Amino acid sequence: MTRREAPERISDLLRAAARTAGDRIGWSAGGRNITLAQMDQRSDRIAGGLLRLGVRHGDRIAVNDHTTPDWLAIYFAAAKIGAVVVALSVRYRQSELAHILGHSGARFVFTVPATADVDLLDLLARIRDRTPEVEGTVTLGPGGALTLDDLEADPPDAAALAAAEGAVDPGHPVLVIYTSGTTGRPKGATLTHRGQLAAATAQARHMRLGPDDVLPVTVPLNHVSGITCCVLTALVARTRAVLLPAFSPREAARLFGTSGLTVWVGVPTMHTLLLRAPEFATADTSAVRLVVTGGANADPALLERLARAFPRATVMNLYGLSEASGAVVMTPWGSDRETTLRAVGRPLPGVQIKIVDGDGAETAAGQAGELLVRAPSLMAGYHAMPDQTARLITADGWLRTGDVAWADGDGHLTLRGRRHEMFVQGGFNVYPIEVENLLMSHPGVALAAGVGVPDPVLGEIGRYYVVLTSGAETTARELRDFCAAAIADYKVPKQIIIRTGLPMTPAGKVQKDRLH
Repeated sequence: MTRREAPERISDLLRAAARTAGDRIGWSAGGRNITLAQMDQRSDRIAGGLLRLGVRHGDRIAVNDHTTPDWLAIYFAAAKIGAVVVALSVRYRQSELAHILGHSGARFVFTVPATADVDLLDLLARIRDRTPEVEGTVTLGPGGALTLDDLEADPPDAAALAAAEGAVDPGHPVLVIYTSGTTGRPKGATLTHRGQLAAATAQARHMRLGPDDVLPVTVPLNHVSGITCCVLTALVARTRAVLLPAFSPREAARLFGTSGLTVWVGVPTMHTLLLRAPEFATADTSAVRLVVTGGANADPALLERLARAFPRATVMNLYGLSEASGAVVMTPWGSDRETTLRAVGRPLPGVQIKIVDGDGAETAAGQAGELLVRAPSLMAGYHAMPDQTARLITADGWLRTGDVAWADGDGHLTLRGRRHEMFVQGGFNVYPIEVENLLMSHPGVALAAGVGVPDPVLGEIGRYYVVLTSGAETTARELRDFCAAAIADYKVPKQIIIRTGLPMTPAGKVQKDRLH
């Protein structure tokens, strides 16, 4: 990636890209290519439509769509006038939509009319009494009283658009992402222009992205893994991004033959499913120079499989958070195999980390504690939740991640799991991630997730939910014996439950609160 002055507003990033490389393809989707100039011009028209609709600086608009150019055009348009996008998921249903729309105070909802099995317009109508601040719905496609085509039909009022854009400050909010809720009710992380671009710029430079790269976007845009780690990171480097509306291992496998991918990015669940897809067996991965896995702990066995599947690529871990706008830690270039398998990496430029014990004192190298992060990419806070924000971000700007980790003498960070996921079995601390990684190294296991459950004798015991690989006939007893041969007896799962699938968040993480 060439070094250029990093913009601090989303509109500045897109306008600079359109001005300096307007004819370059920025996005490919559904067989259609979109240049940087086309996206800039289209988002201008939508921004003008938003202003005519009465949307003003600081107003929130919700977007409910797949990973599409429409989603991005609305996001860029909102950024240009200082409006704030509330990111929804087409997988949300009544309870989730009512909570997020009501809590965020969104004035308008931009939504696809339906998915394969749900009429979303009807769903929104049924929760109208619980979302009184929503003034109207804009349909992305036919079927509504007001459509996105209507909104962008007329050219913008240039003077009004310029005035609105001029009032936008880099520190102003641009996006509210409701955290995935793997362990509780979602909270709205409020991300700023400056924060998102700080995260995207640091990641793009670390990945050495450039205009010749092609990067897939197979993760949802209502999560930082999609909008920051993929879309904005690619835009910073003028890298072409290939959008898949939703992750499909078969469609993802086909991208290697049709899109010229040079980078493969995904969360562990997606990697696992891709490697199992029949179409991937014949995929040509020779052009891929970099594979990035993030969003959840990747087990060493998966990293080994990725290295074999992409023999010409460097495999990197990525650790990030919604509350930090994106990535904060990645595997360094030149990392040796053993360190890559063990550690998620080192802090990106501009990111500080420290690990503290229960009293808040920094731990020594090799000693586990809670990971704290300080960076220019940190969120402004949780929307309308000042008390929760104050508990999470210290007075001197450190974000309490809730993750348990330790660092070696060279600063490589190893995660032990979520602090609240740890359970105490018979007086011993057990971190489920360690056992999950072991289970997933078994050839018969595709996915594993563990939780602590009450026990009258030991206080808590480990219950692990397992999805087997296709055709595997592995039993729970065999898996317990497998674990017993590799880890201390107090870590061996007391209960293993085999299932055909696990509840997942839209971002591809297991929803552990639904496993009990």
